[in-house]
Amino acid sequence: MHPVDHDSFHTDIEEIVGKVGHRLCHVMLPKVESFADIDKAVRAIDQAGATGLAVHALIESPAAVHRAFEIASHPRLQSISFGLMDFVSAHAGAIASSGMDADGQFSHPLVLRAKLEISSACHAHGKVPSHSVVTEFDDTYAVENAARRASQELGYTRMWSIHPAQIRPILAAMAPSAADIERACDVLFAAQRAAWAPINMGGKLLDRATYRYFWQLLQRAHATGQPVSEDAKVFFE
Repeated sequence: MHPVDHDSFHTDIEEIVGKVGHRLCHVMLPKVESFADIDKAVRAIDQAGATGLAVHALIESPAAVHRAFEIASHPRLQSISFGLMDFVSAHAGAIASSGMDADGQFSHPLVLRAKLEISSACHAHGKVPSHSVVTEFDDTYAVENAARRASQELGYTRMWSIHPAQIRPILAAMAPSAADIERACDVLFAAQRAAWAPINMGGKLLDRATYRYFWQLLQRAHATGQPVSEDAKVFFE
């Protein structure tokens, strides 16, 4: 869609949501600045007949980052994405162009702060944080490294691709490793044998918070198509 304050926004809603809203899983809203922007879009979507259709937001400015927790609290919002290039350009040259690069976007303090705010806001409200693009689409290592860092260091659970060649490297980098999956299975089976009471495993105390973490890891493995042992498949029945 166009941004909610654009002249063509309501035309978008009428032509797209009004005609094929029943076939959509969500609507992406760019340049979201506030909770009120989400609310305005939701009212328009509902009036077009797609009541309950979820929205995803793209945050692209310093002010929007400041309001990330407020934006993430909207009940119809499912996901927030970070608009890296617009965010950098919104600083009028105060952030070097390297802040948009595959490596620079993980080292510039202002960019890193924005990513952390968005990720934290999403997790606080049970929403999905979606990481920004890597423009070096021919560099598989850059894509994989960015996806891995976004997942393991910043808490992002999805990531944008701008070329089909990026999809598999992103999925592979964000999926749990075979060692992590094996560890999760060991912990969950041990916890099950103990009726989910706290246990001593390898000299470490594990409790329900730990079990929840490893169950979520196993769910992520299952969702990304990683192999799970036959015994562990019982958890998904």
